[in-house]
Amino acid sequence: MSAEGPTSSTELPPPRRPKVIKTNQQQVLLYVVLTLLLSLATVWAGRAWLHNSETLTFAVGAPNSDEALFATKLATLLKNNASRFRIKIVNNADNAKALAQFDRRQADLAVLRTDAKVPLRARTLAILEHDLVLLLGPGNKKIKSLAELKKKKVAILAENDSSLAFVRSILDIPADSPDAAKIQMAPQGAPLDKLLAPASSFGAVIAVVHASKAVRDKAYEQVAKHGGFTLNAIDEAKALARKFPGISDETLTAGTLSASPEIPDDDLDTIGLEWLLVAQSKMSATTAGDLARIVYENKAALGLDSGFATHIEPASVEKDAFVMAHQGAADYINDDTKSFMDKYSDMMYLGAAALSVIGSIFAGIYAKITRVAPEKASELSTAILDIGERIEHAHSLDQLECLQDELEGILRGAVIGLRDGTISTDGLDTFRLGYEFVRDEIGMRRDYLKRHASEIEKIAAPAALPLPEDSNVVVVKTAQSA
Repeated sequence: MSAEGPTSSTELPPPRRPKVIKTNQQQVLLYVVLTLLLSLATVWAGRAWLHNSETLTFAVGAPNSDEALFATKLATLLKNNASRFRIKIVNNADNAKALAQFDRRQADLAVLRTDAKVPLRARTLAILEHDLVLLLGPGNKKIKSLAELKKKKVAILAENDSSLAFVRSILDIPADSPDAAKIQMAPQGAPLDKLLAPASSFGAVIAVVHASKAVRDKAYEQVAKHGGFTLNAIDEAKALARKFPGISDETLTAGTLSASPEIPDDDLDTIGLEWLLVAQSKMSATTAGDLARIVYENKAALGLDSGFATHIEPASVEKDAFVMAHQGAADYINDDTKSFMDKYSDMMYLGAAALSVIGSIFAGIYAKITRVAPEKASELSTAILDIGERIEHAHSLDQLECLQDELEGILRGAVIGLRDGTISTDGLDTFRLGYEFVRDEIGMRRDYLKRHASEIEKIAAPAALPLPEDSNVVVVKTAQSA
């Protein structure tokens, strides 16, 4: 029998360092949430950037021209309504130079009259005004046809010289023809009654005026009451409209120019022109549609005191229109409801790109930095074998149970790790073999302790009893018995 006494039951192996199990699933979930949040933030920022303040250059003529005053009103309206659009007005010597600037793509917006040279890339957003051609004769003299005017000296009553070229073109009088000198611009501010007076050298007056101004102008009524004039029909109106695409045939209703006396006294045919608000064809449909909507919805605020643009109309969406409507304006006019994909396709593409980029970044961070590398199952075999080495030092069932609990804890951690991905299946067979070996060792040690429990108690009992006074004698007897 070994002379070494049993080790104390209070002697336990040093506690193992607790292992904090970090699940990769939590990291993946966190990165997915962050990816979605950042993608939404990117889409929101992109949408805000796309819909941020957009400056549009508006080419106009002289600062006091109708188109310049209209542009100023539009710019003020957009600013007061906190619109995302801003208007930058660029003045030119006249409207022809403004259209030339527009044609060079140095402006986004312009106003043109349909007798002007139309830039190829111009698209209509709205019809701002109609010009009427009024053929006036002095007194009761009727003018039967436009051809008759070639024999007369004609005064052109209009705001700019472009109307002179227009009248000469409809009369088919070249600028270098001797008859061209008979067609003259009336002096600015010349009163109508002076031009139609018997003493005047003019045999007729052709007034090219805004329709909105004509119905407000009291000069026609006053002249009709003092001396009078004759408003003549232009019977060639439909033929001229077919010959010159920019010309429209118009009908003046009775009493348009004067209610008393009634002028005309019956509906009367004439010709007219349109003033168009045009944009570059390259302007996005969204921008054009939004701008057209603002113009249509604020017609009352955009009209000038002179009457210009007080009857704004939607652009013509007909395929044979003189100037085609911009697609954005046409969509708004036709009330074409965009599908979900059409309306939000840009944002969806941006969101998909953001998801791809941000997701790739987080995937790289997860794979290279924060991911908990799975521990090989075979590496746990070391801890199991360590338990196996301590089995022989367990001299009580309590100590053995502690080792059993520790072994089960390792098994439990391995199962959780395999589920969470923190432990790989590499060396799982080795782990299983080690676990079964140590488990069997614990079982055999338990059986051994149970079989020798009485002997261990006998050995441990004398050590637990107090020694009597004649302890020396007892020791001698014990020695002899040994």
